[in-house]
Amino acid sequence: MITDVHEAARDTIEVGAAAGGYPVFVGTDLLGRLPDVLSSYAPAHRVAVISDDRVGPIHGASVVETLTEAGHDVTFLTFPEGEASKTRTSWSILTDEMLEAGLGRDCVVVAVGGGVTTDLAGFVAATYLRGVPIIQVPTSTLAMIDASVGGKTGVDVHAGKNLVGAFHAPRAVVADTAVLATLDTAQRAEGLVEAVKHGAIRDESHVTAVVRRSGPLVGAEPEACADVIGASVRLKAEVVAEDEFEVGVRQILNFGHTIGHAIEAAADYRIGHGRAVAYGMIAEARIGEGLGVTEVGTAARLIEALAPLTDRGRLDVDVAKARGFLGADKKSRGGRPRYVLLRRIGEVLHEDGWTREIDDEAVYARLNEVVRGW
Repeated sequence: MITDVHEAARDTIEVGAAAGGYPVFVGTDLLGRLPDVLSSYAPAHRVAVISDDRVGPIHGASVVETLTEAGHDVTFLTFPEGEASKTRTSWSILTDEMLEAGLGRDCVVVAVGGGVTTDLAGFVAATYLRGVPIIQVPTSTLAMIDASVGGKTGVDVHAGKNLVGAFHAPRAVVADTAVLATLDTAQRAEGLVEAVKHGAIRDESHVTAVVRRSGPLVGAEPEACADVIGASVRLKAEVVAEDEFEVGVRQILNFGHTIGHAIEAAADYRIGHGRAVAYGMIAEARIGEGLGVTEVGTAARLIEALAPLTDRGRLDVDVAKARGFLGADKKSRGGRPRYVLLRRIGEVLHEDGWTREIDDEAVYARLNEVVRGW
C-alpha cells in the first residue's frame, strides 16, 4: 500500500520530526488514496473528518465517502469558515463533539481544508485525550505550501494570532493539487506568497521559479502546482528537520510574519494571510535595507515577485492598532518584538541569532509606508 501511494504521487517529501518523521505526498488525484494512507501511517477504525462549512460539502464529503466505502467508521464535523473561527470556542465545540461521538484514543483526525482547518484540527488532535494522530489534507495553495507542514497547530486569541497552540506533527500530509481548481484565482495566487517567502529565506532560484511559472500556478495547472509546491515543501522541510520546535533556525520561516500577523489582527482578519505577509515581507526588507544589513534592491526584487500574486494597494487597517499587536508576536522577548531580516534574496541575516530587535520608530515608519501600498 505504501508503494501505491508513492507511485501515485508526483513528489514525496520526507519531513523529519521527533516522533519519527512523516511524508508529504504531492500530486493529482490523491484523495482516493486516503484509505491506503491511513492504513499505512495511522491505522484506525474510527475517523474524525474535520472541515469548514465551505470546503466540507465539496472535498470533506468526498473524503468521508471514500473512507466509509473502505470500511472506516467516520464522524464528520464542520465549523464556520474563516479565520474568525480559529478560536478556543471552535476548539471546544469540536472536542466536545468528538467526545459525544465516543471517539477514543484509537481514532485518527483527518483535516480537510485550508490553513484555518489544518491549524484548528491539528490543535484538536494535539489535545484530544492528550493527543491522537492526524492526517493533514490541505485543499488550498497556502495550506499545501506551508500551513499543513511542520507540525504547528493553534488558535488565535484576543492578544494576537496563533498564540495558543502546540507542536503536533501529522502522520502524513496528502496534497492533491487537482483540488486547487476549485479555489478562486485570488486564493490560489495569495497562497503562493508563502512560496516566495521560502525562496527569500533559503533559495533564490525558487523565487525565480515562482515568478517564471506564475501564470500556470495561478491558473491551477496541476503539474506546475505539484512541482512548485513540492519544491517549496522541501525547503520548509529542511528547516523543520534542523529545528522542529523553533528554538533556532526555524524562526526564519517567520520572515514577514511579525508585521504581517500584526496587520491581520488589526484588521480583525479581514485581510488574507498571504496578502498580509506580502506587506510584512516588503516592510521587513525595507527595514533591513535602511539598517544597511540587507542588500539594496532586495525589497524591489520581492515586489517584482509578489506583484502578480496579491493586491498591492492601500490597506484598510488601523496602523496604531497594528503597532499594538507587534509586541504580542511569538518571537517577542521581554515584550519586545523581534524581526527576521534578509542579507539578500535566499539568505537570512544571522548575527547573534536569527531574529533581532529593531528600533520602534524605524519599524513604525516602514509600517506606515507599506500600508499605503507598494
